[in-house]
Amino acid sequence: MSTTNVSNFDIIFEPVSLGSLRAPNRIVMAPMTRRQSPNGIPDREVARYYAKRAEGGVGFIITEGTYVDHPVAGGFADVPHCFGQSALDGWKRVVEGVHDAGSAIAAQLWHLGNVRRRGTPPHPEWPSIGPERIVEDGVIMVEKMTDADARDIAASFARAAYDAVETGFDAIELHGAHGYLFDQFLWASMNRRADAYGGLLENRLRLSTEVAAAVRKAVGASVPIVFRFSQWKVQDYTARIVESSGELETMLDALVAAGVDIFDVSTRRFWEPAFPSESDTDLASLVRKLSGKPVIMVGSIGIDNAFSAAQVRGAEGLSVGVENLDRAVARVEAGRADCIALGRALLADPAWPAKVRAGEYDRIVPYRKDMFSTLT
Repeated sequence: MSTTNVSNFDIIFEPVSLGSLRAPNRIVMAPMTRRQSPNGIPDREVARYYAKRAEGGVGFIITEGTYVDHPVAGGFADVPHCFGQSALDGWKRVVEGVHDAGSAIAAQLWHLGNVRRRGTPPHPEWPSIGPERIVEDGVIMVEKMTDADARDIAASFARAAYDAVETGFDAIELHGAHGYLFDQFLWASMNRRADAYGGLLENRLRLSTEVAAAVRKAVGASVPIVFRFSQWKVQDYTARIVESSGELETMLDALVAAGVDIFDVSTRRFWEPAFPSESDTDLASLVRKLSGKPVIMVGSIGIDNAFSAAQVRGAEGLSVGVENLDRAVARVEAGRADCIALGRALLADPAWPAKVRAGEYDRIVPYRKDMFSTLT
């Protein structure tokens, strides 16, 4: 474990207001797909999994991605739903456990877009949906989204958001990162449309802003909406949805106007410059400066190397402790971010926050590859 240059980390244990949401501290559990909810229903083990992180000192939990009720939103087995009474009852247990421990919780709403493979339930005969049609061996695997499809997608997110708030969630997060539906439209390399949903950045933003506006209308003015985005994609770590701080500001302004209150800025290494030709400012800090909105910073905090799918699912143990925490805390102290989010560190050790607060760094449990496939 590396050493740290910060004598204490008090600021991340202070209460924080994120819009109308009040969290007991600035430590966030990042959303992580667990695939432990058969038939889309989070059971008591899932509830216990989230409660343990709240009991361990996490102030604000963002759930794993949950499918909305659009017919081709999902495709991975055992991912939880945010629709249907059984799934919502399961989420109610989750929310109650987190609230009992004194923490806040947001539901992350998810649509795979063209990442879904045709042939997967619940409608295996239907093609997936995305910015453009994709044909393989004469079979339409992905159908190009129509205006009517866009309205249906927005409605499905609005329904899921309303149900989540009725179930007791404190906030809603829209998953706009890592190469899934919204990100596919934002990414010019994937979105080559020539209509209202493609071309200029303002058009590529349209699906995201229409969904955000529909969710805002569904949940009312007081429920915080978080938008998670990234430059990188699971399939391309060098990808970029915006090429300059000017384009970033255009994107942020449009999302804020549509109803977004908080930005969850996903990077592989939080400290790296967003636009090296302009400045050495990292992406989360730049989002905070340009938007004026609360920002959650994430990307290898407490981990000794950057995220990769191979490492999460198949690598040997990774060091988990307070790696890079000093640099993250310094950004919070400087007002460049409001919260820090951790993923793998909290998979490894639900009590990571409590141990850090107590200075018990040597007791922090390291991440192992088997932790990703089990709930502990």
